[in-house]
Amino acid sequence: MKLTRRTVLGNLGLVAGAAAGVLAGAGHAAAPKATPSPAAEAPRLDVKDPAAVALGYVENTAQVDLKKYPDFAAGSNCENCLQLQGTAGNNYRPCSIFPGKLVSVSGWCKGWTPEM
Repeated sequence: MKLTRRTVLGNLGLVAGAAAGVLAGAGHAAAPKATPSPAAEAPRLDVKDPAAVALGYVENTAQVDLKKYPDFAAGSNCENCLQLQGTAGNNYRPCSIFPGKLVSVSGWCKGWTPEM
């Protein structure tokens, strides 16, 4: 997959839109939430979560709908995405696109951005 400025800017737009949606939904809490302890692990991202659905997130790249996402490139997955965070070796890690959730390193979404 050729990396172009248009591709990078398009992916950044997707990330910003998803983040805005997540942040807008966070403001509707009725009561203050307890702060999790640093040792508490974040929950895994549900593929039915609205943000996940909006970005076509799947836990395994074999599940990518190639008709719906023709720009998917074989070999692209969360583990080689710039957005993935956390410690290498973990099967589920934090992602800057889905704050507070863990994504599968074998997964993919249309916010995938190649590591630089």
